[in-house]
Amino acid sequence: MSVVFVAASQLPTPFAVFTMHGFQEVATGREHVALTLGDVADGAPVLGRLHSECLTGDALFSLRCDCGFQLEAALRAIASEGRGVLLYLRQEGRGIGLLNKIRAYELQDAGADTVEANERLGFGADLRDYGICKPILEHLGIHSLRLMTNNPRKVRALTELGIEVEQRLPLQTGLNPHNRRYLATKAGKLGHLLGNLHQGEEEECL
Repeated sequence: MSVVFVAASQLPTPFAVFTMHGFQEVATGREHVALTLGDVADGAPVLGRLHSECLTGDALFSLRCDCGFQLEAALRAIASEGRGVLLYLRQEGRGIGLLNKIRAYELQDAGADTVEANERLGFGADLRDYGICKPILEHLGIHSLRLMTNNPRKVRALTELGIEVEQRLPLQTGLNPHNRRYLATKAGKLGHLLGNLHQGEEEECL
């Protein structure tokens, strides 16, 4: 997968002043962002996260998922360490797009879980493609990550791309009454590593 680096600038945040790097996919025109802090190209494993876009959670404070909580926790962790990278990937709704995500939410309101909703709309449970990560990380000079994730699929994808995952760091945050069933489904059907967090639990769909 080919990307073009577009530009880089400072991005002051409540956590730190990051450097924001903009990239564009050649084939699709889709835009992605990487936030870096400190020297990430010195050869040592870099604290990092692959974060897929979630407008509802990241920007609109939705409690239906844990995405916004994970984004903030990852940025705080990178700021605390003084060095790290966050790739913000434009793959809304696990790859189905924003409007289809709203359609999936409508089905969830009627009782479907997050996987069932995607499948009823004709999509796979998770359509995200992490191939875009390799050229972005290579541009940044990063070859090894200490990856903040609960999703073993991300670890496998990076490893298959030739990016070393030196360590997987759990990122369990944001549990609330509105996302208990969602998290249970991620653990039970998608294999996310959430310990015993509500696996198999029958929760009211809120």
